[in-house]
Amino acid sequence: MNRSPFLTPDRSRLRRERAARRRRMRRLMTFAAMVAAVAAAAAAVMLTGGGHSPTHGLHTTAADAATGRPAPSGTAARTLSPAGLPLARPALALAGLTAPQQSYPVQIAFRSPPREGLLFNLTTGKVLWALNPLARVPIASLTKMMTALLTVKSAAPDTPVLITHEAVNADGSKVGVLPLGRHVRLESLLYGLLLPSGNDAAVALAEHVAGTVNKFVARMNAEAAQLGMGCTRYSSPSGYFDAHNFSCAADLALLAHVDMEQPRIASVVRTYQAAIPFPIKGGKLYLSNNNPLLIYGYPGVTGMKTGYTEAAGRCLVATAERDGVRLGAIVLDSNAPGTQDSQLLNRGFHDVYHLPEIAQTPLPPGA
Repeated sequence: MNRSPFLTPDRSRLRRERAARRRRMRRLMTFAAMVAAVAAAAAAVMLTGGGHSPTHGLHTTAADAATGRPAPSGTAARTLSPAGLPLARPALALAGLTAPQQSYPVQIAFRSPPREGLLFNLTTGKVLWALNPLARVPIASLTKMMTALLTVKSAAPDTPVLITHEAVNADGSKVGVLPLGRHVRLESLLYGLLLPSGNDAAVALAEHVAGTVNKFVARMNAEAAQLGMGCTRYSSPSGYFDAHNFSCAADLALLAHVDMEQPRIASVVRTYQAAIPFPIKGGKLYLSNNNPLLIYGYPGVTGMKTGYTEAAGRCLVATAERDGVRLGAIVLDSNAPGTQDSQLLNRGFHDVYHLPEIAQTPLPPGA
């Protein structure tokens, strides 16, 4: 070993001993790091291997959950919702969701395709066609699908709901005649929520169910996690503001499945026009559904919800049933949502389930 000519033997021995101690410390630190890594990997296996992560989810880190930052598609199934809550097993297993485009039973080429879309069996979850089904995008008033679900799970139809200043002053589309300081039958507000897409009805229902809008939004995100909605985060009961309020076609499909299992929601969303009890002059409020498939009489239509903001574009979740076959079609940010959903449903009923074509009124351009 080379020794410095400037060190005495005693000093040289002390230096060697200190170097040996440093080497032992480095070895101990390396071993501790390896043990920690193995423990972390084991914990991850336990979290992801228990069968509770949605097969259609995306990977979410703690930072993603905190900020709502979109994660890239095609990564590993995640265990936390975008709101940072543990995800349960999805309420509807979407079979074939991530299959190659050319392998879907329905092949369709839109001249101007939506940003995102999905055609699926509403009962079994079989995917018939999909386009970017896992991309997180703004969903506008499709948010009200969750507001309706929590409402019917929390309160009876005849429950009186107090109309507050916050409800009356809600931004965006409204029922418009909510009587400040008076009580309105809950089911009337449910119609106002889902037919004309009233943001004022959304606020009134949220305050009644949870006490405040913020508490209701927390319940929305908790319910989404319980349903296994792996790319959904809510920031309001109406969807009027797009910030931190997003979902994907896959999650909207399973929410549509759950909503249509609720008889009260199913009854409302298949209604084109309604005269409902309301505490105004005449005692009735007349409402019309803005679902284009209901407006133009699509054969077998059963619902369900439209949405629009500048960021989300025009969105439509449509459901229909023929000869016992129940299908759902979703287009997000579409230039003709009613036309594209009706084309998807037609192809599903005819090409996949071999049901006869039914004559229908053509939808006008852009509908």
